[in-house]
Amino acid sequence: MAPVIKPEARRLGVAHILKKHITDYQKQYPLWWEHRKIVYDLLNCRTEYLGGHIDRCNHCGAMRIAYHSCRNRHCPTCEHMPRERWLEKRKSEILSADYFHVVFTLPHELNAVVLNNKKVMLSILFKSAAQTLLAFGDNTLGGKLGFIATLHTWDQKLGAHFHLHCLVAGGAVSTDGSRWTPCKGNYLFNERALSLVFRGKFMDLMKKVYQRGDLKFAGDEFNRLKTRLYEKPWIIDVRDPVKRPEHVLEYLARYTHRVAIANSRIKALKNGMVTFTFKNRKKGRIEPLTITAVEFIRRFLLHSLPKRFVRIRHYGFLANRNRSANLAAIRQLMGLSDPPDKPVTTVEVMMRQLTGIDIAVCPSCHKGKMQLFRNIPKGLARPPNPLAYAAA
Repeated sequence: MAPVIKPEARRLGVAHILKKHITDYQKQYPLWWEHRKIVYDLLNCRTEYLGGHIDRCNHCGAMRIAYHSCRNRHCPTCEHMPRERWLEKRKSEILSADYFHVVFTLPHELNAVVLNNKKVMLSILFKSAAQTLLAFGDNTLGGKLGFIATLHTWDQKLGAHFHLHCLVAGGAVSTDGSRWTPCKGNYLFNERALSLVFRGKFMDLMKKVYQRGDLKFAGDEFNRLKTRLYEKPWIIDVRDPVKRPEHVLEYLARYTHRVAIANSRIKALKNGMVTFTFKNRKKGRIEPLTITAVEFIRRFLLHSLPKRFVRIRHYGFLANRNRSANLAAIRQLMGLSDPPDKPVTTVEVMMRQLTGIDIAVCPSCHKGKMQLFRNIPKGLARPPNPLAYAAA
């Protein structure tokens, strides 16, 4: 009789914590609709409830069952292939220039305002950071910069920490497209000057949104907050030029298609307590942290993103609309040829590159090829948690 290969048991992760303790969480906190959808998807991810398919070996007849992913961007187990495709595409766009890693960080005094007005405030963060970099590129280099901005909302302990990672090409193209001006030496822009302009643009945009009525503050609270924010320096980190921008892209790719925490950092779930690791930057080492499962869920859900909110954005000559034409023109100014077009990498090829495993080869006989035998419709099985019914 041909063997049946079932999906491997999932390692300890966010979904296990939700499955065991989401009802405990609901006793202490309301589960808002956007959070309910995240919980629903993560609980059902790669389970029989979402359906899937059965492959059969054309040599020995072995059957392999695979269940569908939820494809929720908050799911730690789902976004590997989209991330790798994104990374592959971005690497093909790298120019022969120094790149700079710039981080814009919001003061923690704004955390409560952002958490209660995510779409508005995070949009202001993107807009003010982009306006700042584009203005400096125009004034200092006499042209338009190109950069990728990626939103992170968490710190190592899953607390609120709103900041943008920007990968900036070290040069600008003139408005008429006739000249490429590279940055001089290891210098992009002055951090202090960037900080002052960024703060001014952010505060101006926030004031306009407040005056429009899209931000609510009691009494004179807005003016008091504004005073506090102007009294402290805003942190912008312009790091040394990156000789291998692929490395920064790979660093960013770890976060572009994931929210808050990777399952690999979760080490234990026992007696209602979760232990996960974090990087202690002051001591330069990895340490464990143990908190209640309810507190873990609360921190994880802090980082839910508004519906259809784009957390990876491209600006300047890397803006989506004219990116290919702009890059081709800049390469011509640099005396470089365009990179050859690459065919779209299949899932099988990508998995072989990442893991060294050929998923098309039968894992039982190692001779035959696995071919689609039957699809498994969604909903034939019960969802793994009663909450899943309510969110469907």
